[in-house]
Amino acid sequence: MFRRTADRPEGDRRCASGPVIDLLNVSRVFGTEPPVVALSEIDLRVDTGDYLAIVGPSGSGKSTLLNVLGLLDRPSDGEFFLDGVDVAGLGDGERTRWRADRLGFVFQSFHLLPNRSALENVMFGGLYQGVDRKERRARAIEALERVGVAHRSASLPGQMSGGERQRVAIARALAMKPSVLLCDEPTGNLDSTNTASVLDLFDSLIADGLTIVVITHDRNVAQRAHRRVTITDGRLVEEPQAVAS
Repeated sequence: MFRRTADRPEGDRRCASGPVIDLLNVSRVFGTEPPVVALSEIDLRVDTGDYLAIVGPSGSGKSTLLNVLGLLDRPSDGEFFLDGVDVAGLGDGERTRWRADRLGFVFQSFHLLPNRSALENVMFGGLYQGVDRKERRARAIEALERVGVAHRSASLPGQMSGGERQRVAIARALAMKPSVLLCDEPTGNLDSTNTASVLDLFDSLIADGLTIVVITHDRNVAQRAHRRVTITDGRLVEEPQAVAS
């Protein structure tokens, strides 16, 4: 089972309580002429175990928000707390370490190395954390088993279906034991059957205590999340949650 934040070992700097992600009045303005306001005064809280979908059309600010959440870009204004630490002001080296240690990424295009096996692809992620080879292999085997493709450990990406490749990509992210899984259009290259399979996997991971943020334009994908926010012209609006009858 993936450990909740409160179960982190003593000495780990991750916050034992409170939100995993907390954006306070975050804006991102690009210094073009005229300036482009990509994100405008965003407040967003994501707690441990949340399953959040961020929905919006092309040009709405989804990619910019993903880059900020993934520590690939900095807010122009506002505060960004990750596991209780304001990461907006960290230097590039610290941001890189925090990104490797706390964030798992899943992309539409899988980004698997074509000449490496599934096991080797999953092991590769741990290099950024400085994990030794024996531990990386153990983590990779565990993650491949967790996502249901351990039988594909020796296969190259070209020998696998799209759904299997995406599961390997998810395993690579999980092997790094992140605080949150950031998913950018994770079903965009999948057919309906494989989409359903990946979304079922997300449900299972959430049940194990993982935190997932999915960025998508697909309303059917978003409906599987427990919370949904819509981004339009760089502004976020949270959709009301259905009340159980």
